[in-house]
Formats: sequence, C-alpha cells, structure tokens
Amino acid sequence: MPVIDSHAHIFPADFGPPPAGCDPASWPSTEPADDGGKFLVNGPMRFPAKAAWFDAERRLEASAASGVDAELLSPFPAILNYRVPAGVGRDMCRVTNEYIAGLVAAFPARFYGLGTVPLQDPDLAAAELAEVVKTGLAGVEIASNVNGKSLHEPQFDGFWAEAERLGSAVFVHGMPVPSDRLPGAAGATFGVGAEATLGAAAIITGGVAEKYPGLRISFSHAGGGFPLVLTRAQWFWGRTWNEEPPLPQDARPEARPWFAEHGPIELARRFYYDSLVFDRRAIRYLADMFGADRLLVGSDFPAMAREQPIAATLRSMGLSEAELGDILWRNCFRFLGVEPPQLS
Repeated sequence: MPVIDSHAHIFPADFGPPPAGCDPASWPSTEPADDGGKFLVNGPMRFPAKAAWFDAERRLEASAASGVDAELLSPFPAILNYRVPAGVGRDMCRVTNEYIAGLVAAFPARFYGLGTVPLQDPDLAAAELAEVVKTGLAGVEIASNVNGKSLHEPQFDGFWAEAERLGSAVFVHGMPVPSDRLPGAAGATFGVGAEATLGAAAIITGGVAEKYPGLRISFSHAGGGFPLVLTRAQWFWGRTWNEEPPLPQDARPEARPWFAEHGPIELARRFYYDSLVFDRRAIRYLADMFGADRLLVGSDFPAMAREQPIAATLRSMGLSEAELGDILWRNCFRFLGVEPPQLS
C-alpha cells in the first residue's frame, strides 16, 4: 500500500542575493558544510542541514529507504519570517515557492508542494495566494500565529476568504513565540505543541471555520493538545457530556459566549491532522475522535528521523484495509484537492 508523507520540509539550496533595499542580515542564505551539507543562515540562526534538505536526488533516496512513495513538501518553518517588511517577505516567499514548484514539476507523482505567503501583510498574502496556485503548488504552509497575532483576527479574513475561493490547501504549523514560560529545551516539545493547540483552537472556535466552511486545512502534530482539550470546548458549547445533543440555548445561559450553530467537535472534523504523535495510544484517540478519514501520515523529515519503515506503528494497530489506505494515501490528496496518482 503506497504512503505519502504529508509533513516533510525543505528549503532552497540557494536563496540568491538579497533584493535591493533589503537588509542583508534579514535575507536567508546557505553556506557549504564539510559533510556535504549546508548551513542555513537566517538572522542569528545557523542551522546545519544534511543534503536531503535541499538535494532532490538524495531526498528521494532517503524516502525510498523509508518506504515513502511520495512527499508533500512544505517550507522549513524557520524561513516563515513574518518579521521582515512585507515586500521583502513576498520576495522571500517567491524564491521558496519557485524552488518547490520546480521540484514538483521535475518529479511528478513523487513530490507535491505547498508554498508560503507574507502573512505580515494579509492583503498581500491573499494576492500572492493566487500566484502560488499558478506555479502548480496545491496551497501554502502558514505558522500558527503571525508575529504573535492569532489566526482568527479580522485582519486575516481576506486571506481565509481567498483560500476558500481558490480551493487552496492550508497547512498550519505550530510556531512558538518568544516566551519565558518554558525552559529553552521544552520549546521544541511543549512549545510547539502549545502553539499548534492555539492555532487550531483559533480557527475552530474563533469563527474562521464557521465563516469559511469550504476551507481545507491540516494541522501539524495533530494540533498539539487541541484534540484532548476539544472535549472541554464541546462541553462549554453544549453543556453535555460525550458529544450528546446540546441543551436548548435558554437552558444554558452561561454558555452564551460559546454559542455557535455548529459545535467545536463538528467543526474540527472538517479538517485534517497529521498523526505524528509518536504513540499508538494517541493515534487511537485521534482516530476515535476525528475518524480515520481525517488523519495523515507525517514525519517532519528531515528535521526528525522517520519511523523505520514509515507508518510502522499505524500498520501495527489493526486498522482495516480501508482505514489504513485512507491514512497512508487517500486523505492527503483529499486535503490537497487533487486526484491520487496511480503508482507503478
């Protein structure tokens, strides 16, 4: 049964020179490393990257060794830089988008792609979304917040409306903001998880899902802690346990701030969640809460090592052939809005 890795990152081998008027320190660049890889330099960050980050042939070799038949490529989150001026951000996005689109065109049925847009200027981001689609990419990856601003704030309505109109897939990736609430080592674990939670909660309880019912969204790392807290949100909305029908509105006046036509769980089931949660018990909960038709295979490769072979845990869980086929292959293409390829 084929597998598509829906959560796999990449960045260009060369970002080119900074555009005129851009502070060179704010433009990403790469430098050769002794091991054949590169250093990605982005402001104070100097990230050591193996060749699979930017070399398509090496990447395909690594994927084949892990049992991966296709990948959905998305930008390395560290280059989703919403702090630079919008014009510079647009140029940066275009370099990344063109690189990923080139790989998609060069390796059809092996690579699918998501680009990125400069959400620090939501109107410009909405306009760029149409350009992303023209390059052959299926949609975009965005961070779970934009310089600390929540994704449900009215300033982003134009972007969400355009994503719905174009039928663009949107991958929401947890992106921690600077904080002293957690020790530094916890940023990559609880920090990313907390931000993934907030990103999903903003979309589902902040009005985005209600206003734009045609959106196709997936959440990194299953939305962090969101699936578990979702049942609490459901109770605040309907004042009943176990997803039983909500009480009449006049019987739950204290729930008024949470009134909405659709309950949070119903809204959450419109979207997709990558099953990169590292434990079959957590995956079982996700399948029970959302359904096997809402889960994706993800690895965070090459930032993280893939399970060997990929989806080994999913295959060990006693899922039906239809459920497994959905999670490993079909759901990702439903998220993207494209027909699955027939692999030889």
